[in-house]
Amino acid sequence: MSNEFFSALKGRRSIYGISKDITVSDEKIQEIVNEAVKHTPSSFNSQSARVVVLLGEQHDKLWNITEKTLKAVVPAENFAPTAEKMGAFRNGYGTVLFFEDNSVIEGLQSQFETYKDNFPVWSLQSSGMLQLVIWTALEAEGLGASLQHYNPLIDQQVAAEWNLPASWKLLAQMPFGKVEAPAGEKQFQPLEDRIKVFK
Repeated sequence: MSNEFFSALKGRRSIYGISKDITVSDEKIQEIVNEAVKHTPSSFNSQSARVVVLLGEQHDKLWNITEKTLKAVVPAENFAPTAEKMGAFRNGYGTVLFFEDNSVIEGLQSQFETYKDNFPVWSLQSSGMLQLVIWTALEAEGLGASLQHYNPLIDQQVAAEWNLPASWKLLAQMPFGKVEAPAGEKQFQPLEDRIKVFK
C-alpha cells in the first residue's frame, strides 16, 4: 500500500499538454473531489475548503474569462505567449477551482483569540493538502493537471459568473485533461541538504 501511495505521488507532475479526449467519467471526477474534500484534514476540523468543478463548456468559459482579463493588463505586443497558455489550459477537459471560506476562518478567530493569527495560515496549509490530494488522485486516473494562480485578477468575474458566496476566497485553479505531452525530467536537490534526522 505504501508503494502504491508513493508511486501515485511520484507520478503527479505539472502537465501542460492536455486535451478534452478523456475516458474518465464526470461521475468519477466528482467522486474524486468529494472524497478529497471530505477526508483532507483541516485545523480544528474547520472544513473550510470549498471547491468548484468546471467541466466542458463551463471549463472553457473560465479560461475565456481569464484570457479577457489578462488582455486588459498585459501589453498587446507581449500577449501572444499568454494567449498560447490560455489556449493550452482551454484544451483541457475541466478545471478544479480551490477556495477557502473566510466566514469559517473568521468564526474560529473570534472563538479562539489565542490562535487568531494562525487560522489563515492553517487554512492555506489545509488547502495545499487538498490540492495535492486531488492532483494526485487525478494522476492516478491517468489525467494530467497543473496548478495555476490567476487570482486575485479573476476573483470578481468568477464569483459573479458562478454566483459564489462573497466569503469564498479563490486560491488556485487546476486545469486537467488527457495527457498529450509528458512532463520533462525533474531535478532534485540533495536530500541531505533538506532533511535532518536526530536519534
